[in-house]
Amino acid sequence: MKTTFYILALLFCFSGKAQLTQEVFESFKLQERRDVRYYIPEDYDEEKKYPLILVLDGEYLFDQVVANSKFYSQFHGMPQMIIAGINQNEDSIRLDDCAWDEENGLPDEKAKSFFEFIGIELIPYLEQNYNTAPFKMIVGYDITANFQNYWLFKENSLFNAYVNISPKLAPEMESRVPARLAAFDNQIFYELILEKEKNKNTARILAMDKAIKAIDKESLHYSFTEYDNADHISIATYGIGRAFDNIFGMFKPISPKEYKTQILTSEEPVFQYLENKYTSIEELFGFTKAVSLNDIMAIYAATRKKEDFESLKPLSDLCKREFPDTMLGFYFEGEYYEQLGEPKKALKTFEKSFGMDEIDFLTKEMALEKIDGLKADFGF
Repeated sequence: MKTTFYILALLFCFSGKAQLTQEVFESFKLQERRDVRYYIPEDYDEEKKYPLILVLDGEYLFDQVVANSKFYSQFHGMPQMIIAGINQNEDSIRLDDCAWDEENGLPDEKAKSFFEFIGIELIPYLEQNYNTAPFKMIVGYDITANFQNYWLFKENSLFNAYVNISPKLAPEMESRVPARLAAFDNQIFYELILEKEKNKNTARILAMDKAIKAIDKESLHYSFTEYDNADHISIATYGIGRAFDNIFGMFKPISPKEYKTQILTSEEPVFQYLENKYTSIEELFGFTKAVSLNDIMAIYAATRKKEDFESLKPLSDLCKREFPDTMLGFYFEGEYYEQLGEPKKALKTFEKSFGMDEIDFLTKEMALEKIDGLKADFGF
């Protein structure tokens, strides 16, 4: 599991429950040891895939990113994450890690080594030891926020999502970042977070924001947030939750607003909305998300509201797979046959649902009412 390049000194040993660890990582590229912190979800499952977040300025940002990740995964449907944070505060080593050549704005020799340490050593180490999904996100602040942009200069970006908190920009970065973002055809999330208080970088950051907003590509998901009450220090605590909201918005359960403004107004079959949502998640993040009961009930409500009863059949098939021991699948199928004008099939299907477990608003009494009603109407 471990290569000869890594000397692991675990400060917190864990048996599957305590998942916050710190290790001394011996880097061949840097020719030095670096402190790296990890968060592995408490119920980590070898059968699942987990997106990866890399946090620069680990002393400042790691705990905040972990807290937001745990909160959003528990309450907002966001996927659980594996998070790695690189400590860079001791002896101001972050300045060496992220330094650039003043003439060309590109990383100097030490920064190039730090770049390779992350891309060639740290990320592969995590991929080797944990079941990571293809989707990767990076978070940085000030000079480390600028540094993360150098991965955009590669033909294929190592990261799919960038969270830039008040970046201290290297020369020409305000034009280079938009140019690189415009060049990518694959899905890229780019979050730019800035304090309202002015500093010598503000004008250039705003110029970069304007240039990125001018890019017309569906594959680019860009968000700029400026906080009125933040200064350059406090901004490090702002915006991480907002960034998670933007990047992982599609993971949220279907909301009342989404139901009204997107599902009810769509010209497509109702079930198509659900199918597109979960297909997009799989294509973008590289793993399959279990369909939530909330989303199933929203789609069911929409089929009734729009009288799109054809969508009940694929919805019932989905429910049989996702909730096989419950009434959902057969009850919805029974309604489908009922609307189709096939009472015998509907009766048999409702009888099957009656023998299964209740779930959400569906009760055995409801199935029995359907059964009794069909028998009374058609004399079965």
